[in-house]
Amino acid sequence: MPSYMKNSGGVEIPMNDEERANEDAKNQAWIDSAFDREIKDLRTERNRLLAETDFYALSDVNMSEDITNYRQALRDLPSGLSTVEEVYAITRVENHGGYPTKP
Repeated sequence: MPSYMKNSGGVEIPMNDEERANEDAKNQAWIDSAFDREIKDLRTERNRLLAETDFYALSDVNMSEDITNYRQALRDLPSGLSTVEEVYAITRVENHGGYPTKP
């Protein structure tokens, strides 16, 4: 339960009803945006991993089937994810173990 205290000149004083409502709304907005923040982070990391293999897509390089499959798995990665917990299963695993494994 929030304490609903604010600091004014080094002294903690109780918030009034309007301040409490604003604080609650701000906290709820942060909670509600968790999925969007996590998907953005996942896509950023996914894009970084794709960029590491972009040179395979050059016309003078033969891309192996393993690399083709890896890149497709990365591109498909955010599809089907609908909860923060599903995103965490990919991004929060130690050493990003939930991302596809680079061949």
